[in-house]
Amino acid sequence: MERIPITKIGYENLKAELVRLKTVERPDNIRAIEEARAHGDLSENAEFHAAKERQAFIESRITELEFKLGNAEVIEPDTQPKDRAVFGCGVILENVETGEEVEYQLVGPDESDIEEGRISIQSPLGLAIIGKEVGAEIILQAPAGRRTYELVEIQ
Repeated sequence: MERIPITKIGYENLKAELVRLKTVERPDNIRAIEEARAHGDLSENAEFHAAKERQAFIESRITELEFKLGNAEVIEPDTQPKDRAVFGCGVILENVETGEEVEYQLVGPDESDIEEGRISIQSPLGLAIIGKEVGAEIILQAPAGRRTYELVEIQ
């Protein structure tokens, strides 16, 4: 079975979401179903149908999180080499054409958040960065066209 790379913080976030779903969301939803049932005819009861749909979502998310946590491989960024871009490290890239610098952390797919500067190692840019050393040229074919970056720093 394939291991899913994740940072310790990412693992803790998924674990917290699982606990919240099991201890807060699931019981709240059960109460909502019971309350909707008390209103009578279930065939035309929109509250009942909405609560049942929410129940299906909660149960599938619990199953998904249990799978991800069970197959997670927690990798500490501090223990990784700093001579090349690897999982968990931070990188600074310079757009060769504009001179603009961007900073990213390479994380697992469940932790990626471009607005927070975290990109997945499975994304096109993440795949292009992994294994590169400082000074390497990174070419990315983006929907807006080809972009060329230089790896300026590994943190």
